[in-house]
Amino acid sequence: MSEFIPIILDVSSYILILVLVALGLMIVFGMMGVINMAHGELFMIGAYVMVAAQSVGLPFLAGVILAPIVVGFLGLLIETALIRHIYLRPLDTILATWGLSIALKQLVVLTFGPESHSVPLPIDGSLELGTFSYPLYRLILMATSVLLIGGTFWLFTRTNFGLMARAVIARPDTAATLGIDTRRMYRWSFVIGTALAGLAGALVAPIISVDPQMGLGYLVPGFLSILVGGAGPLAGVLVGGTVIGGVNNLLAIWISPVAAMITVYIIAILIIRLKPEGLMGGRRAK
Repeated sequence: MSEFIPIILDVSSYILILVLVALGLMIVFGMMGVINMAHGELFMIGAYVMVAAQSVGLPFLAGVILAPIVVGFLGLLIETALIRHIYLRPLDTILATWGLSIALKQLVVLTFGPESHSVPLPIDGSLELGTFSYPLYRLILMATSVLLIGGTFWLFTRTNFGLMARAVIARPDTAATLGIDTRRMYRWSFVIGTALAGLAGALVAPIISVDPQMGLGYLVPGFLSILVGGAGPLAGVLVGGTVIGGVNNLLAIWISPVAAMITVYIIAILIIRLKPEGLMGGRRAK
């Protein structure tokens, strides 16, 4: 059993991080209809904010606080200058945000260089129970991810903001006639989605290599998680992230990572083909 516990924890850790990243995508794509190809780069910028914070001697917690603020503000600029003009035009959002992703990536290369960076673990220790040992920071990261995921669900399902946001998403014209500022709701939903990506990047920076290509490794699984789970209900991202992240990690242990990813793509294609609305059966309201 002691051999399987670290595997289960590693898989759970990856699933929770993937769900945290995919939640931002779910808000922007599943709930707003914007296909944000730059979401991975926003995740990357969150990690680079942590790199910059560490390089000037700021504590790790300061980097965690700064990352969602910086990336959220960047998301506000992106929404104001670009996204607001192409709502409800999916093909245009793909092209626009794909170009934006290239620009952001090159900006990071010019600022930090093309080489990879590392962030030291804020807590360099392990939890030891008999023969079982597991890095303490990964356990804290898992607990933090659970709290953030739960907080996001609470925001969108149990608050007035969430109620108005879901009303705007489901019936924007009706919501507008009831006095809800649909423009404002779209803006802040987008900002929250991007801030989540930045926060996720900062949190995982100590356990992965921070480089200009890191965003792609989470963007594709994030989109697959939404498509597999369903692009309508928020809960779909939990199911999709568990299927995609769990299968990918478990198969990578038994076979090669490349073969594992190919298998994940095949499974995702089959699920989407047999159940186009996703495993949760939710559809985005028109």
